[in-house]
Amino acid sequence: MDTIQRPATYDVGGVRYPRPFKIRRLGHFGFNVADMGKGLDFYSRLLGFRVTDTRDFSKVPGREEMAKRLQDPRIVFMSHNADHHAFLLAHKSLGAIFGDDAVSRDVTVNQITWQVGTMDEVFAAADYFRQHDVEIRRVGRDMPGSNWHTYIRDPDGHTVELYYGMEQIGWDGRSKPESMYYRAFRETPELPQISEEQEVRDAIAKGIDINAGNVIRDETGEEYVVAGTRLPRPFKVTSIGPMSLFVADVGASEAFYTQTMGFIRTEVVTWKGHRCVFLRNGSEHHSLSLFPKALRGELGLNPDTSCASMGIEVGSYQQLRDAVSYLKKKGVPFTDVIPPELYPGVDYAAHILDPAGHCLMLHYYMERIGWDGKPRPAELRRKVGKDWPEAIEPLSDTYADQTFMGPLG
Repeated sequence: MDTIQRPATYDVGGVRYPRPFKIRRLGHFGFNVADMGKGLDFYSRLLGFRVTDTRDFSKVPGREEMAKRLQDPRIVFMSHNADHHAFLLAHKSLGAIFGDDAVSRDVTVNQITWQVGTMDEVFAAADYFRQHDVEIRRVGRDMPGSNWHTYIRDPDGHTVELYYGMEQIGWDGRSKPESMYYRAFRETPELPQISEEQEVRDAIAKGIDINAGNVIRDETGEEYVVAGTRLPRPFKVTSIGPMSLFVADVGASEAFYTQTMGFIRTEVVTWKGHRCVFLRNGSEHHSLSLFPKALRGELGLNPDTSCASMGIEVGSYQQLRDAVSYLKKKGVPFTDVIPPELYPGVDYAAHILDPAGHCLMLHYYMERIGWDGKPRPAELRRKVGKDWPEAIEPLSDTYADQTFMGPLG
């Protein structure tokens, strides 16, 4: 583990840090794909991400000309929890419009977004990045989603976002109506800003129908009992991550994410001569892993994407087994080319491919790091064979990472 101590010079909520922000978790991510229809069917009908909003650039004032250059002008926002979005789906032509292809032709991840704790941190981060010559893509506040943000690039051209204040979808399943998007900002806003509660009161005072937003639907025509709840599939996605990337220079990317972004290195694995790095920003074993691009060909993964895999966590080991059975029956392709050595801290896992060839890791457990900052020694981790038992013994941190407490549907 990296034990280098750097001088703490910034006050983040009364705690001294080397940067004016502290990442709390992986908030959301997205893919650019060639076929939006197949992508939507896969992530919504099969995996259960619920569509919370669709932004059609051809209908956004000032974006009409840009939309004409897109093969599909939509960005679809999806979620598995109360966050307005945990996943975004867009056509791959959008990446070219925003300049992603100019940096790296295999960037199909349209954003990797990390949540910080306060609005102050978002905009202090922008100043910090400018001082350290980090390319800033944009600063402000997006709609839909209402999250305040700073966008930058990592060394391989991946768009990285820090954000605060994601819109929450409540019991009624409705997102904010477009008539409330007047509170979007395309540049750094003055602080302080009004509260979300005040925004709602102001909208009502303006005569806006706050109940006119999109209504979430999750229907497949099927029904399963999942731990006492009737759901459209035999599992529930409870979390996203870790994100695993193929990068041109593991050392350079590691330096960016640890020194600039504040990640902590948990573990390094050398597999067949390739140095692979696992980084975290909380108590999870890792929320980001970095692999050399040379490894992509050896594993036989899609050469057209820098995404090695994206983690999708379900609610239990039983749900994981049921998800595997369900998805196999639905014809979803599985792959076993990623060895367990490349996902340390996770025991039972299955890897599937989406219609665009992105690899997703289904799992139910992530090892937690305790007060001493050390991961569990490899020899003490659960040994996983090809035959999965019906039930397994708990580890000391089993279910310790389960932050989604329902309702499941």
